[in-house]
Amino acid sequence: MKKNHVDVITLGCSKNLVDSEKLMHQLQAQGYTVAHDSTRPQGEIIVINTCGFIGDAQEESINMILEFCQAKTAGKINKLYVMGCLSERFLEELKVELPEVDRFFGKFDWKELLADLGKAPSDDNITRVQTTPSHYAYLKISEGCDRDCAYCAIPISTGKHKSRPMEEILDEVRYLVSEGVKEFQVIAQELTYYGVDLYGTQKLPELIEQMADIPGVEWIRLHYAYPLHFPNDLFRVMREKKNVCKYMDIALQHISDNVLSRMHRHVTKQETMELIENFRKEVPGICLRTTLMVGFPGETEQDFEELKEFVRWARFDRMGAFAYSHETGTYSGINYEDNVPEKIKQKRLDVLMDIQQGISAELSEEKVGKIFKVIIDRREGDYYVGRTECDSPEVDPEVLIPVSEGRLLKGHFYDIKIVSADVFDLYGTRIK
Repeated sequence: MKKNHVDVITLGCSKNLVDSEKLMHQLQAQGYTVAHDSTRPQGEIIVINTCGFIGDAQEESINMILEFCQAKTAGKINKLYVMGCLSERFLEELKVELPEVDRFFGKFDWKELLADLGKAPSDDNITRVQTTPSHYAYLKISEGCDRDCAYCAIPISTGKHKSRPMEEILDEVRYLVSEGVKEFQVIAQELTYYGVDLYGTQKLPELIEQMADIPGVEWIRLHYAYPLHFPNDLFRVMREKKNVCKYMDIALQHISDNVLSRMHRHVTKQETMELIENFRKEVPGICLRTTLMVGFPGETEQDFEELKEFVRWARFDRMGAFAYSHETGTYSGINYEDNVPEKIKQKRLDVLMDIQQGISAELSEEKVGKIFKVIIDRREGDYYVGRTECDSPEVDPEVLIPVSEGRLLKGHFYDIKIVSADVFDLYGTRIK
């Protein structure tokens, strides 16, 4: 094992990744060497940043902790720390069940880990060790959520919505640009509420407009909006600022009024459909990404038929879906019976994703013959792999350009003509 070396392992979402990157900077500033998600962790200290969102994520986190508990028992590591959403949510239970862990930290007190190592954490909320490719970064603008969706455990782990001060965020953008970042994935549990707690009104449009005016910011992409009370001035910003991607990740979850009501989404089918129409009217060519849920307690066959028809009508550019998970401590976990059998949940999930796969294939075919601005992420075998403004890293399709066409530089933009498409990816050629 390497002395004064810390391996940080991040599970779950990109919001956790930002916390890990900031922790790694703090550790480096105190004289430690750090590694992230190493295939062979060799440090004397292991930090696991956990996810506690749904059952599968919790299981993955627990299995990772158990693996390093065994390593500690075998003398392969000296210290094991656990932080993040799982330990925020199940702190007392984890202390009892996993005594091998030296200390658990929640979602917000991870800087105390430095104190536990005898070091003094700084108040720096900006600097970090970047684990993504150097040309893009995730930018977290708030924590927590004030929505009360019946199924969601996120508020249990993260608490009420808490916006970061706008100037602090803009300073972080300037810092990241100085480090070579060109593309920003703006993330939060719920973007559209940004600023209400600090400034008394929704400030997302103003924040994005000011970000777009910072020299060196070439792409801004928005993730995880809520449909109710959407800040309409954001449409203007997306139209006027060429470096704000025509892309919106807005989790809708369902369309049946019956299910939406039981979910406590506080939005109706009609309002949802009007919002989608408004997006496409106000920002022509916008790419919409959503997430939907099947098998929520009380979801009938008629509810599911409505959901299928909605997906066919909306023709989302990107869509993810998952089966309902009965989560401890949530409103639905306490008050509803998990009464849709797992077999039916899985069948509905498969049917929904099959519909979307057909839509995605059709939308991809429509891109053949068109030219797109593409950023190159990496080389993989015989192809350079990049993305259009409609493609967020790790979750969306990619553009493949043959290496034989000449050298392309990672983190640079090129005009690429799409020559063919499959269900998952586009294939292109560089416009000389």
